[in-house]
Amino acid sequence: MDEGSSSSSSAPKKMDFNERFKMLHKMRQTTRKENHEQVVEEDRRSKLPKNHEAKKQRDQWQVQELEERKAAEEKGLDYERVKALELSADVTEKLEQKRKRKKNPDLGFSSYEDMTLRQHTRLTAALEPDLDNYKKMRECVGGEQFYPTADTLIHGSHYPTTSAMDKLVGDVKGQVKRREQYHRRRLYDPDAPIDYINEKNKKFNKKLEKYYGKYTEDIKEDLERGTSI
Repeated sequence: MDEGSSSSSSAPKKMDFNERFKMLHKMRQTTRKENHEQVVEEDRRSKLPKNHEAKKQRDQWQVQELEERKAAEEKGLDYERVKALELSADVTEKLEQKRKRKKNPDLGFSSYEDMTLRQHTRLTAALEPDLDNYKKMRECVGGEQFYPTADTLIHGSHYPTTSAMDKLVGDVKGQVKRREQYHRRRLYDPDAPIDYINEKNKKFNKKLEKYYGKYTEDIKEDLERGTSI
C-alpha cells in the first residue's frame, strides 16, 4: 500500500519536472531568438548612413506637409496662412529672418566686383518705378531714342522729372549717411584714454562702461583726482 502510494506521488513530480524543463527550454529558445534579432537589427543600423534618422524624419515631415497642404486646398484655404496662424509670434519672426537671410545672404567681402554687384542688386530691389511717367515719356520720346541701340546717341534726349531727381538726391544722401555711420564705428581716437591691455580687454571694458558706467563715475573721478595729486 505504501509502495503504491509513493510511486503514484512520484509520478506527478516527474511530470511537473518535465513540464518545467520544457517551459524553460522554450523560454531559452525565445530569448535566444530575440537576442539574435536584436544583434541583426544593431548590425543593420550600424551600416546605415549617419544622417539616416534625420533624413527619415525629414521625409516624414515632408509627407505630412504635403497631406496638410492637400487638405487645405480641398477646403479652399491658404495653407501658408493656416500654418502661420498655428505658430507663435517669436517663431514666425525667426522664420521670417531666416528666409530673408537665405534670400539675401551676407557673404562678406570677397572682391570689389562682388561688393559692387551686391550694392547694385540692393539698390535695384528697392526701386519703385513710376509707370505713369514711364508711359508719358515713351509717348513723348518714342522710337529709337526710347529704345536705344549700341549706336544710338541719347545725350540730351531724356529729361527726368523733378520728383525723380529729388528721389535720387535723397537716396544718395542716405547712402552717404549710412557709409559715414559704417566707418565711424571703426575710427580710432588717438586721444582716448588707454585703460586696456589687449583688444579682448578693450571690448570687455566697453561693455562694462555701457552697463555700469553711470554708477561708477564718482569712483573713477576720485581715482583720477588722487592720481593727479
